[in-house]
Amino acid sequence: QVQLVESGGGLVQPGGSLRLSCAASGRGFSRYHMDWYRQAPGKQREFVATRAANNYVNYADSVRGRFTISRDNAKNMVYLQMNNLQPEDTAAYQCHARDGRGYEAWGQGTQVTVSS
Repeated sequence: QVQLVESGGGLVQPGGSLRLSCAASGRGFSRYHMDWYRQAPGKQREFVATRAANNYVNYADSVRGRFTISRDNAKNMVYLQMNNLQPEDTAAYQCHARDGRGYEAWGQGTQVTVSS
């Protein structure tokens, strides 16, 4: 099992950048596929990015070219570098781990607010 704790959210102006971090505790981190999701007020949670255990990477169309997901298996960390942030990126961002065999875990989320 794995426990996830996100950090790095905050208030940023349009066009600005933030880097979110997700710290994982537990065993076998490198075997997990790691994702970022977000949920804006009044909207459903949506996929943002994934970095699989084999380093496969994919992004939602809305963030491709602006966001970068990375992981450091030695430190049990996943990151989401977010550039050129826009008001529509405002949401609670959650880290998600899955093992591909039915187990999954969620972090508590970190709030990102993009506003002038």
